[in-house]
Amino acid sequence: MAQHFSLAACDVVGFDLDHTLCRYNLPESARLIYNSFAEFLVKEKGYDKELLTVTPEDWDFCCKGLALDLEDGNFIKLADNGSVLRASHGTRMMAPEALAEEYGRREWRHFPADAAVACRSGKYYFYDNYFDLPGALLCARVVDSLTKHNGQKPFDFWKDVVAGIQYNYKMSAFKENCGIYFPEIKRDPGRYLRTCPESVKKWLQQLKNAGKILMLITSSHSDYCRLLCEYILGNDFEDLFDIVITNALKPGFFSHSPSQRPFRTLENDEEQEALPSLDKPGWYSQGNAVHLYELLKKMTSKPEPKVVYFGDSMHSDIFPARHYSNWETVLILEELSGDRDGKPEESEPLEKKGKYEGPKAKALNTLSKKWGSFFIDSVSGLENMEDSLVYTWSCKRISTYSTIVIPSIEAIAELPLDYKFTRFSSNNSKTAGYYPNPPLVLSSDGTLTTK
Repeated sequence: MAQHFSLAACDVVGFDLDHTLCRYNLPESARLIYNSFAEFLVKEKGYDKELLTVTPEDWDFCCKGLALDLEDGNFIKLADNGSVLRASHGTRMMAPEALAEEYGRREWRHFPADAAVACRSGKYYFYDNYFDLPGALLCARVVDSLTKHNGQKPFDFWKDVVAGIQYNYKMSAFKENCGIYFPEIKRDPGRYLRTCPESVKKWLQQLKNAGKILMLITSSHSDYCRLLCEYILGNDFEDLFDIVITNALKPGFFSHSPSQRPFRTLENDEEQEALPSLDKPGWYSQGNAVHLYELLKKMTSKPEPKVVYFGDSMHSDIFPARHYSNWETVLILEELSGDRDGKPEESEPLEKKGKYEGPKAKALNTLSKKWGSFFIDSVSGLENMEDSLVYTWSCKRISTYSTIVIPSIEAIAELPLDYKFTRFSSNNSKTAGYYPNPPLVLSSDGTLTTK
């Protein structure tokens, strides 16, 4: 495989929407997502009202890459070999002695040996994006509450969390103003959303002018997608994209066969009949990567058009696009900027600073004191041995399935389209694909040294 990656060599450029093209004011959006679930659990399912109160310090619990064991209420951080680096019961972190007794150095019992089934199971849940993370804090506090009041184990609260997702985010929720989330985004989009910088808008147009096919593939429904795109890109956003696919139900969009997940047309945001194939560009719902690729062959007049896909979720975007479709993948990882000298990248425009009340919560892309680095962690040394540093499972997946990693699209928007990025590959170092710089915690050659 070539050492370098260039957008100029791609025929098709695809984008996820949420936290990729559309970036959020993370402290505000996280609080809104948390509240949407907490109010449902308290009002509809009878959970303790203390769930409704969150302090700025509570947000330090949030860290991408954690897994929740749904049976015992433990959150864990995994090393690249599947062993447990840190763990908590609810929000209470386990001391090193308790961690060693519970997990030792062995592989976690649910460690997914088959990468294809990783991240979703009836026994565990991996948190890998900013829509998920507020739910991690909520579930941890639910475990605290249930443990305090009745020592409940095994836990069975997950069905109520799923019911909260259904209530707040079902397909009709936007139109019906269900729950808290959509009505609030509609009421004050500027509080939660960040408009696309002019550099990104010009970059999208530059790609289009260069003859690239532009696609938007999002699991958001069409009505919410339209609100987001009009706010961040303008009312003429549809002119930028040849193909828009909403309610894509990723990762199934990549892994399912055409018969399992056909494309559907839309009429007034309502899904219509299933299509036997995809014959022309346009706006569609659901669908599958197989039929999409057949259309791309026709549109490019090439037997194997080269596709690159930008996304923020390893589970929904990067892993399936690479594993099932063999697309090039660009991971948007805001933690890349969040670990630069411990200062998060500006998460809201200066003119908004101080506009919204309340103490400042930790931005979700900054370092968690409880969980440490997203990329590496230390393993306690055995007797007479020093602690050693290891890669996290999340970090390993990044270098395995991503072509390159960037903190935001804005970070590359002013580069020429033929800029040659160094890509991740078995021939390069573990940090090769990070642009513009690798995480501070990783040395430039990707080696890990003892502390």
